[in-house]
Amino acid sequence: MTRHPLSGVYAAAVTPIKPDLSPDLEAVAPFLAFLASRGCHGALIFGTTGEGPSFSPAERESVWRAALQVRGQYPDFRLLAGTGTPSLTETIELNKLAFDLGFDAVVTLPPYYFRKASDDGLFNWFEQVIKKSVPKDGFLFGYHFPGVAGIGFSLDLLSRLKESFPVQFAGIKDSSHDADFTRALGQKFSDDLAVFNGTDSDLTFALENHAAGCITAPANVLSPGLREIYEGFISGKDVSASQKKVCEQRYTLEKYQPFPPLLKALLARQYKQPRWPARPPLEEISKKLEKQVLAEFSA
Repeated sequence: MTRHPLSGVYAAAVTPIKPDLSPDLEAVAPFLAFLASRGCHGALIFGTTGEGPSFSPAERESVWRAALQVRGQYPDFRLLAGTGTPSLTETIELNKLAFDLGFDAVVTLPPYYFRKASDDGLFNWFEQVIKKSVPKDGFLFGYHFPGVAGIGFSLDLLSRLKESFPVQFAGIKDSSHDADFTRALGQKFSDDLAVFNGTDSDLTFALENHAAGCITAPANVLSPGLREIYEGFISGKDVSASQKKVCEQRYTLEKYQPFPPLLKALLARQYKQPRWPARPPLEEISKKLEKQVLAEFSA
């Protein structure tokens, strides 16, 4: 098996936010160091869990710059920038900025406002994005999350993009939670397309189908178990016990979505992180529910 150089376990990191709802820049690098200390190879900054669409380009830049400081303590920690917007120009500018700053890759949503776009239209959009913003040796991962974005990647579209940009279009973050799609990706692309699974409970299944690793929301709190599964699998060990535990934890968390306010509450209560709010329209969970989740998760 030939693994992509960015293969591994990533947290779709929550974004530290102050009470006034501005980014808590001083907390960004320490939180990423916390993730690194718990087994994450890297983090996606401003994915869905990071509330990416809620932040302006200027705010994203300030957080990305703050994130770079983690490399003083963890020089090999990988940074992925969540970029895609419905604006072609803005997406191009965000990608260029992320690469200029030294990020390892970008994770780009399709233009989610245009939910009826054809494969031809999406190919043309990504062709412009890649040609104008991704270095020849840079990596762009498409973000496949049709349940939220309302639009995603077909196998044919992925084939066209991979054939046209064999290095730059590196793969996808697959948050479809669709076992048939996971299997089809493995059968069609094998190790040629780096697929990062977004569902912790399916990590072993995804790895069996040639996934490169995972990028998940619960990795903010589940990364030791995910790293154990990843390392055990590539070493040929039986990881069923580790996967069973992660499944139980993921199923507990799934009952109390959306993830950003839930994970921020758990990080504060169980791991002594600051109690960061989420930006509207997301709502904070109640103290009663917070205690209930903590009890179930700890059990």
